[in-house]
Amino acid sequence: MTYSDDFIVSSRQGLMDLIDKIGFVPFFENEIEGFSLEEHIARECWYDGQDPWPAWEWKGPVIRELGCAYGKFLRGKAMYVSAKWFPDFANFRRDGYDFDARYDDGLASYHDKELFEVLDANAPILSKELKRIGGYSGGKGTAKKGFDTSITRLQKQCYVIISDFGHSTDKFGNEYGWGIAEYSTPEKFFGKKFTDAVYKRTPEESYDRVVKHLKKILPHASEEAIRKILK
Repeated sequence: MTYSDDFIVSSRQGLMDLIDKIGFVPFFENEIEGFSLEEHIARECWYDGQDPWPAWEWKGPVIRELGCAYGKFLRGKAMYVSAKWFPDFANFRRDGYDFDARYDDGLASYHDKELFEVLDANAPILSKELKRIGGYSGGKGTAKKGFDTSITRLQKQCYVIISDFGHSTDKFGNEYGWGIAEYSTPEKFFGKKFTDAVYKRTPEESYDRVVKHLKKILPHASEEAIRKILK
């Protein structure tokens, strides 16, 4: 299966099958035409006139049932990555560093370190709770700033993933509204399967493997376009 094939995702199981077979499934359309769930999903599963929409409600169950990575990995936009491909993807995005080593070498900010340590100590944790514990919510003028920037950067570097989605509940315990992101680290979400594999190769070897795979599933895209979108 490649992204040049004429396929339509019309169910949650169909999405899980796609992630499992193809490895990388961006949620939204991007610079490479056809390389997204948005461009290959049945319209009634994208916007169906209800709130929230089916494709958004699939996120939590897909992550839990398939055991895949999900986060803002692609140019600040969300993407599913299969458990098979995430160690190589994370290795080259981390450039072979665990977070402590990255910080010690001056490649991570103190603000990112603060947030990462709070998240790591409490994972899995819902975003609103992470903001509260980390001091990013509270009275005007007292809350820290920069949460969205740091959490997005930590996802791009593959130190943080979205491990599920929760919901707000009313006084009767009924869920409502859009899903609330739950954050974790790949080490805690995947466990030994990830930690044994993530630094098995050099970052360059992992990058080359990912590029080669994307060239296979995106036969219509140039290698230049693929390398650009992976930055």
